[in-house]
Amino acid sequence: MKSAYDIIIRPIITEQSMEDLDIKKYVFVVAKDANKIEIKTAVEEIFGEPVIKVTTINVSGKEKRTGAYPKGRTSDWKKAVVKLSQESKNIEIFEGMA
Repeated sequence: MKSAYDIIIRPIITEQSMEDLDIKKYVFVVAKDANKIEIKTAVEEIFGEPVIKVTTINVSGKEKRTGAYPKGRTSDWKKAVVKLSQESKNIEIFEGMA
């Protein structure tokens, strides 16, 4: 069994994700093999707030060049958008960002 910190890798801090903080939506990079139920229990365990909905997106890696011929790809990753209940407190990681 994986721990909650193995499932939730890091938060995503972008302009679009900061606009959704007022409606209690938070965005995280999660483990590729994690499902919605595991993500929900991990967020509830780490932050102690009830989760209403989890949406996941598999993001494909992009093809990148580092010179003339050597082509490579960035790694594939999984993104999770977590919606908390309106009565819950804000997550402290995102407090000073907005």
